[in-house]
Amino acid sequence: MGVDAPRAVTESQPHADRVRAAVRQVLDADVVELTRIDAGLGTRAFFRVRLAARTAGVPDTLVARVDAEEDPGARPLSLPPEPPLEPLRSFLAAHGLPVPKHYGSDARRGVELIECFGSRSLEAFANAATPAERGAIYREACQLVSILQGAADPSGRVPAFERRLDARYFAYKAALFARVSLPTALGRAATAAEVELVRETFAWIASVAAQVSPRLAHRDLQSANLLVREDAAPGARLGMIDFQGALLAPPEYDLVCLLRDSYVELPDAEVEQLLSATRPTLPDPPDPESFARRFDLLTLTRKGKDHARFLSAARERGDERYLRYLPATVRYLRAAASRAARRDPRLAGFEALVRALPEAPCAR
Repeated sequence: MGVDAPRAVTESQPHADRVRAAVRQVLDADVVELTRIDAGLGTRAFFRVRLAARTAGVPDTLVARVDAEEDPGARPLSLPPEPPLEPLRSFLAAHGLPVPKHYGSDARRGVELIECFGSRSLEAFANAATPAERGAIYREACQLVSILQGAADPSGRVPAFERRLDARYFAYKAALFARVSLPTALGRAATAAEVELVRETFAWIASVAAQVSPRLAHRDLQSANLLVREDAAPGARLGMIDFQGALLAPPEYDLVCLLRDSYVELPDAEVEQLLSATRPTLPDPPDPESFARRFDLLTLTRKGKDHARFLSAARERGDERYLRYLPATVRYLRAAASRAARRDPRLAGFEALVRALPEAPCAR
């Protein structure tokens, strides 16, 4: 997730020498300018790289992705780290998805050189667009979900198809929400019974999610990970990044990430229109009621996790960039919990906990 503008880097900053050396090794080219691209909550570093001279088949500006030691707190410890960029990138490209071209890698230095889609995120575009412009670009984004879900890997070569949004992921999200967000809602330490209520709720949602055939999902298909290409034609303007966490998930999951995005709060009527238009285009389209039910339940677990991650980044790492997104996240949680509890009264207790969450990050 990225929220800030690029900034120039100097030789003394971490990773700069690795990038310059990797470009020389892979492309036999020199770097004339490096610009650090502020990343999200992950540990990878990203640079916009301008080359001193054009190399055959390579543009004069590209992106260098620098791997770093993973934050194990960002996933269940029982699951392996994200797999390498390839073969997932080439698989997605072969299915018509707008992922960056790959110009080479330096495995020893942990640097990947990929296409630069520009610096304008869907978040920046949407927040400055007219309603008509915003609706058109979000229809494009929803089409990507349909294409993703139609992709299959009969060869068995793509590790994403061995990864799944399963009970372990839901348990990880529950533990994070109970540890970080629940005391914020209560204004005190949570009791064992309250922690257990969160755990049981997320486990029950996991059981509901497991009842539908999973489809390939980006897993973090939100506005910060879709870039709007300035020179592209309508219908092909979006570039998809940060897709290495792809896995199998219920068909509603990527739509939750996209349409309940804390960075762009779309009007409810617009979300309903996008969901109604997208659902029939999905492989084996879910029936409308099951689709709406799972959409709200997955909103609770996804936004619950996001709420906790935003808070923990500020409190434990001093990264306060995401606190401004807490109000929208809380509004999503409250609305989804209310709808979900009306459908399933067993969620009444969890709804009460969510309703107590303050919108303002420092309210408690």
